[in-house]
Amino acid sequence: MSSDLSTLISARVRDVPDYPKPGVLFKDITPLLADPVAFAEVVTALAEGHAGEVDHVVGLEARGFILAAPVALALGAGFVPVRKAGKLPSRTLRETYDLEYGSATVEMHTDAISPGDRVLIVDDVLATGGTGRAAVELVRRAGGTVVGFSVLMELGFLKGREKLSDVELRALTSV
Repeated sequence: MSSDLSTLISARVRDVPDYPKPGVLFKDITPLLADPVAFAEVVTALAEGHAGEVDHVVGLEARGFILAAPVALALGAGFVPVRKAGKLPSRTLRETYDLEYGSATVEMHTDAISPGDRVLIVDDVLATGGTGRAAVELVRRAGGTVVGFSVLMELGFLKGREKLSDVELRALTSV
């Protein structure tokens, strides 16, 4: 990843302190999305290296959808949403993961990924890695192969990369 792209991302991702709760520094990607040149560069970079090797791009709720859908189009692949439990209308596979206090569950339609499908997972921010790990497990349970995991930004101090050590992880920038 070039330092120019990292600089571009850093300049267009806004830090919002104490959102959604005190002590959290939220990474607001809406300024980046509002800049069509920057948005296009990010989509191209997230798709880079995966042309011809991906059947589906999985996007993680909610901001991962915004990045994963255009990446899927760029790769000529289908888009598959992984959503919070109870949000998808048909039969689903479920994966529960631990949070700091409690747990959360994400789902994917049972017919979204077929055995042998090659899948790229895309999200906006890699934090603790819990949601990402759950998405990897959903794809594998459906019979798919995770060929990569691409994120706009990695929050390295939260060590999410450790939970994804068995997949090829690419972050366009790290903080």
